[in-house]
Amino acid sequence: MSGTSEGSTPAADLIRPAVTESDHEASRRTGAEAVGASDSFRSAFASAPLAMAVVDRDGLVVNANDGFAALFGTPARPPAGQVAADLVDLTSDGRTWHAYREVLRGRRARLRCTRRVKHPDGHAVWVQVTVSPLEEGDEGVLLSVSDISARRELQARLRHLQMHDPVTRLPNRTLFFERLTAALEAVPEERGGTGRVGLCYLDLDGFKAINDTLGHRVGDRLLAAVAERLTRCADEAGYARAGAPLVARLGGDEFALLVEDSTGTDQLADLAESVLGAVREPFDLSGRRLSVSASVGVVERLAADATATGLMQAADTTLYWAKADGKDRWTLFDPERNAHRMTRQALASTLRPGIERGEFRLEYQPLVGMADGRLRGVEALVRWDHPQFGTLTPNRFIGLAEEDGAIVPLGRWVLATACRQARRWQLEHPGEEPLFVSVNVAVRQVWDSDLVTDVRRILAETGLAPGLLQIELTESAVMGSAGRPLQVLQALSAMGVRLAIDDFGTGYSNLAYLSRLPVDVLKLDGSFVRGFQYEGEGAPPNPADEVVVEAMIQLAHRLGLTVTAECVETSSQAERLRRIGCDTGQGWLYSRPVPPDRISGLRVGTSCAG
Repeated sequence: MSGTSEGSTPAADLIRPAVTESDHEASRRTGAEAVGASDSFRSAFASAPLAMAVVDRDGLVVNANDGFAALFGTPARPPAGQVAADLVDLTSDGRTWHAYREVLRGRRARLRCTRRVKHPDGHAVWVQVTVSPLEEGDEGVLLSVSDISARRELQARLRHLQMHDPVTRLPNRTLFFERLTAALEAVPEERGGTGRVGLCYLDLDGFKAINDTLGHRVGDRLLAAVAERLTRCADEAGYARAGAPLVARLGGDEFALLVEDSTGTDQLADLAESVLGAVREPFDLSGRRLSVSASVGVVERLAADATATGLMQAADTTLYWAKADGKDRWTLFDPERNAHRMTRQALASTLRPGIERGEFRLEYQPLVGMADGRLRGVEALVRWDHPQFGTLTPNRFIGLAEEDGAIVPLGRWVLATACRQARRWQLEHPGEEPLFVSVNVAVRQVWDSDLVTDVRRILAETGLAPGLLQIELTESAVMGSAGRPLQVLQALSAMGVRLAIDDFGTGYSNLAYLSRLPVDVLKLDGSFVRGFQYEGEGAPPNPADEVVVEAMIQLAHRLGLTVTAECVETSSQAERLRRIGCDTGQGWLYSRPVPPDRISGLRVGTSCAG
């Protein structure tokens, strides 16, 4: 028979591990601990002050605690099945929405972001949202939300203090550049704007004098009062428009008004006029009445063509123009004027290197005797063969050279080159009367260099006789000379060098002083000679012009001086000048300035112009 005895063990049980009483106890404890842990989690979840919600993999709320309800002002927990992303605004930002979905799918470990959500009572709440997976094996994620409104408010207050001027309470330079940069980077199609930007950049005329005489306390009150008026102008300009211009204090007495989506220069001009009118009105500061004015630089252009730095540089340049043009006015940015300024700066920076590189050369214009038409001498005229701007005449760079002192080495080079060339002509034509050479000397050369020593050395090195060198100085430099300038003139004259007053007749000098100066020649300014031209074929000359010029010539002759007329362009001018006693003439009738090799070939009385 088959069967089992009462004490036998089934075969299946033989392959199972024997379960002892201690194993049952361990199993009981593990289950109890799991239940306890779960209960602890639920208890902590429910009572935590931090707003939390469990969200399933589809983004729906499974459960939420009381803190969540308290934060969002709901009387009870949000019902299961509500979309969690809608509760904390995770869908409005594409990058945040994508990261959130990656956490739901288990492809990203965590998401933390800051959102601004609306409380049911209407006020806004800043919250920090954290989304992280639940424990392994649990489906879903834990959404926790903390109210950071107080911290954000503190940050906003600190930023406001950091970005605003304490005196005027206006935005400061930092905030202004933030707004300007944002305006330039904005895409006009996205906001329906014009794609243009305008700027009024101003400062107060004479503000430093107010600070120095009345003190900084009064100066600060004035700045605050100006800020109020500028803000009023901006508000009025923004009426019936998308928005008012931003008013900022950039520092000191400098203010700026930024017009986003400007409609053109007319809008900026109207704003500038409004600003000037507002500032002109007297200020009453604690019983003290002050009147000031402002200068305004105006720039308006396409935002796509501008940078913040470039726009401010243009505004600063234009403000400088407004100051230079007389103050209490606004000036619009002019590209051509700015190009001239930039060229001027470029020339100034390359003047001295150009002298060292030998970029300068001389041309010579004949000085012809009026009585016999013979070539008497030449005037040396410097030219700059600039590698970038081409050939430049003296009016383009002499003023710059005088400003920075480069006129001293340049003038020394011109003097030496002209004397060397005059001596060369003399040696090449020994049987002819030698030509004198006339060289222009700037006032700064007289003051900043030892001109007498330079002239003596150059004459000795070149072998040119002192009587064949003529030094030209302007009337303003010669008339009224005293001290060092007069001593220089006397020393040069004693050496035998001829001295000429250039552009004579344009100043307001005491003519009697001429008799005390060691001057040999007066060069009549071209404006007198141009008056000798006929207005038309056969038109009668103006007798007044002739009377004035004749009187100056007679005065010069009585003082023992000779007279040279500049800008002689027609034979009729030459004839009239000859008739009233002018000694020599210079102008296009005889020749334009030419290279030195053409002087010897010039025929007397014929023009080499063209």
